[in-house]
Order: sequence, then C-alpha cells, then structure tokens
Amino acid sequence: MAGGYDDRDGVIWMDGKLVDWRDANVHILTHALHYASSVFEGERCYDGKVFKSRQHSERLLKSGELMDMAIPYTVDEIEAAKRATLDANKLTNAYLRVVAFRGAGEDMGVAASRNPIRMAVTAWEWGNYYGDAKMKGAKLDIAKWKRPSPETIPVAAKAAGLYMICTMSKHAAEAKGCSDAMFLDYRGYVAEATGANIFFVKDGEVHTPLADAILNGLTRQTVIGMLKDRQIKVHERHIMPEELEGFEQCWLTGSAAEVTPVGSIGDYNFEVGALVRDIAEGYEKLVRA
Repeated sequence: MAGGYDDRDGVIWMDGKLVDWRDANVHILTHALHYASSVFEGERCYDGKVFKSRQHSERLLKSGELMDMAIPYTVDEIEAAKRATLDANKLTNAYLRVVAFRGAGEDMGVAASRNPIRMAVTAWEWGNYYGDAKMKGAKLDIAKWKRPSPETIPVAAKAAGLYMICTMSKHAAEAKGCSDAMFLDYRGYVAEATGANIFFVKDGEVHTPLADAILNGLTRQTVIGMLKDRQIKVHERHIMPEELEGFEQCWLTGSAAEVTPVGSIGDYNFEVGALVRDIAEGYEKLVRA
C-alpha cells in the first residue's frame, strides 16, 4: 500500500458499514478535532489472528468510559467490525487502528454531550515500527516534556490528547537522529517512550516502571508474563533516571513496537544482549501461535 493515508485503495469500517477508503471522512466541526475527545486502540493481526483482540476491545470501551464517552458498541460488535475490515481488505498480517470519537452534532464547545459517539476501524500492512532497530537497537532521546499526573488526566485511557507531547517529543528526537524519546513522569521517574513501555536489565533481573502514571500496555503485561514463565525476577517500581547508567540491556514493548531492543538513551548505552533477543524471539512465536 502506497501514498498518503487519505489516498489509498481499500475499505474502512465506519459507524456500522464498510465505506471506500477515500470516502471515510468527517466534518470539520467534529468535536474530536477541536477538543481531542477521542480514544483508540492499535493492534496487530498475525496470520489472520488479532493478538489480544478482545482485551483491546475491552480496553477501548474502558477508555471511552474514563473519557465520559459511552461507546455505542459491545465487545462482540467491535470484534465483528475488526474481522469485517480485515476480510474486506484481504489482510492476514496487518496493523489495525480502532478509533472512537465525539462527532459533529448539536454542540460545538467544550461540552458536547449531545454529539454522537462514532467509531471507525482501519487496517493496513505495516512493517517494523522502528525499522532496523529491531536488530541494531533503537536510539532514544530524553524528552523535555513529562508524563502528567493521574490527577490531571485519566492516564489509564488510551486517549488522543495524551499523545500531543508524544508527537512533539518524537519530532524533536528524529531531528537529532534518534528513533524515539523517553519520558520522565511528573515526579521525575522514568516513564515510557512516546508509544511504548520500557524495560531494563541488570544482573539478570528486569526492571520496569510502575504503571501508576503510564498506560499499562497489553504487550507490557504479556512480556512480564513471559519473563516470569522463564523464572526471571521482574521489579515493577519507580526508576530514577540516574539508574540508567547501571543497566545493561533495554527494550521497548507495544503493539506497534512489539519487542524492540534499545541501544542508547541520551548518553547511556545498552547492549542488544541475549535476554532481549530471547524475549523478542519468544514474543514473535507467541503472537503467531
């Protein structure tokens, strides 16, 4: 698939029906465009099966609830929409984006309770999110922005508004020749990358930020389970940035990122070692099982 994302062949599921890709549009006064009233899921389909599909659909509904957006579809209906989209586009290995948002309606201001909640499902072929970093290790910048406090926004929601600083931070990182950026949270603890959770290795044990101010990613949860199955001790805890100097390996996890080794974060370097390679290979086998 080539060209801009607005000019491609295929179909998109939108509000209960499949429409031509180029016709899947919204009005300029769509509330989500002005006020970020939107939640979404990013998922991958491997050999015809969407990994953790129902969990993603359940989280979409939970995100909507946290954002005061009652999404008018059940988990089963969302699952059917995803399957219809994949089948109609003849895709067996693909990335899916499911988005629910406040549309245009009677209200046009901060409050928009009378506007409809709409939903769309798209799917396309997408390779490695970080390109050849899967083999070499991604290079990360350290973002100047910080992940917000749970008292300021529902951090457990996969909400569009939470990604504003992610876009700015990733742009800044790419301008420096990096693949991504790592955030600290509002307290100064290591948090996550712009679209992925982060893990570190020291003395054969794994350390990952406590998910109290970040999204507890489904891939993060999967990888923690894989590590425990391998009898590897996992510490979910607050990590100070100065601790990065003592870590030996590092990787990112996410539906798009999958398991991607990290070679450096700012001035700190990490080896693409045996453990991260084992987890990356194990994850690849698991999603295709």
